Amino acid sequence: MEGLAEQARALADGAVTSKELVERSLERIAELDGLGAFRVVCAEAARKAAAEADRRLADGERLPLLGVPVAIKDDTDLAGETTPFGVPGDHLPKEHDAEVVRRLKAAGAVIVGKTTTCELGLWPFSESPGFGRARNPWNPRHTPGGSSGGSAAAVAAGMVPAAVGSDGAGSIRIPAAWTSLVGIKPQRGRVSGFPHRDPFYGLTVWGPLARSVEDAALLLDVLTGSHPEDRYRLDRPVSSFREAAETEPRRLKIAVSYTTAFGVSGRLDPEIRAAVERVARRLTELGHKVFPADPDYGPVVLGLVPRGTAGVADWLDSLPGARPEPRTAMEARIGRTVGRRLLPLARRMDPGLRRRIGRIFQYADVVLTPTTAQLPLKVGAFDGVPYRKTQSGVAAACPYCWPWNVLGWPAVNVPAGMSESGLPIGAQLLGYDSDEATLISLAAQLEAVEGWTARRPDLSTLRR
Repeated sequence: MEGLAEQARALADGAVTSKELVERSLERIAELDGLGAFRVVCAEAARKAAAEADRRLADGERLPLLGVPVAIKDDTDLAGETTPFGVPGDHLPKEHDAEVVRRLKAAGAVIVGKTTTCELGLWPFSESPGFGRARNPWNPRHTPGGSSGGSAAAVAAGMVPAAVGSDGAGSIRIPAAWTSLVGIKPQRGRVSGFPHRDPFYGLTVWGPLARSVEDAALLLDVLTGSHPEDRYRLDRPVSSFREAAETEPRRLKIAVSYTTAFGVSGRLDPEIRAAVERVARRLTELGHKVFPADPDYGPVVLGLVPRGTAGVADWLDSLPGARPEPRTAMEARIGRTVGRRLLPLARRMDPGLRRRIGRIFQYADVVLTPTTAQLPLKVGAFDGVPYRKTQSGVAAACPYCWPWNVLGWPAVNVPAGMSESGLPIGAQLLGYDSDEATLISLAAQLEAVEGWTARRPDLSTLRR
């Protein structure tokens, strides 16, 4: 399937209809149903929206995504559909769209469905007892990651040209790394989480998953904007992110780091380290100054745990008749008894943490790290595993992403190659406050020489 920008251009030029693109998307979703990428497919609504888009296109109307099929994660409200977020319960259809959905529709996008996730976005896999498992198109025995794994699987398998995910501790970047996609975690406040005014107390942001930097930047442009009731609000950037993707970056100072934040460690897979080192060499060849240097993370974990556990407690308490698995219930109990009490401390620590960790940007423009410490986990690797063992296992696999959620700063996963076993590897570009443009420009420069958009999984054995 063509990319997001390419489909938008073809629709505007009259080379294809929205009906054709949406039918192709729905057929592929059905054909590759075994990947479990979608929790619900909105076929009837998508066909109706496609017909309307074709009428508007015929009348000469032009919008950034008019008629283009996309997917959203199942933590995002879509009017007429439920939002279980992986947890069984007595869910009622939502009456209103989330702000990101409103913006997608305002740009003309056709939403074909809601994608699979784990319970309340807790884990770097997209599996739950109530709503099934998402599988990796590169190897269905492995997870596409989480918690935006269904969105990543849908894009990597060509079901949609791009999808929206959310990222509270790496939940866009980890699936992007494990499915060879570009995934952008925007600056806190860049994309509205409304009706959640302060989702997971500032940890969680919504953002794009796509094959190319151009497509991810285009989708981010569409999603960008605040709601009047958001706790964090930003002015619109002076230039679009798509312009950043088309702009050659200046010569940058790039710090390469393999350290992890205090209290979270795990052995880095040698293949992942080699892939990041190769990306660092490529950046040097492109004229950037690349050198080893580590952020001083300090007690950043104290900014994560209260927010994460209290956020789970809040979300679970809001679900009528919720029937979570035991480890989700345990996370919520910790949030009710400890997390909520420590939230004021976590917020008071923020300025000091930003100063401490931000010192690296006194001599670097970008920090390059692995996105994960391990290759994609096996599907079912944590089935029935108790809370504490699950926490320690996933922390060892994915220790690199979450500090930037505490800070609220932007980050981008870029594909970094493949393992000998044929599994994708990702590298992470970390930026300073509100500097998505530099990361996007650098990622686009890398894409031009790396050519990762040409890499596609072999889906022949998966088709019905």
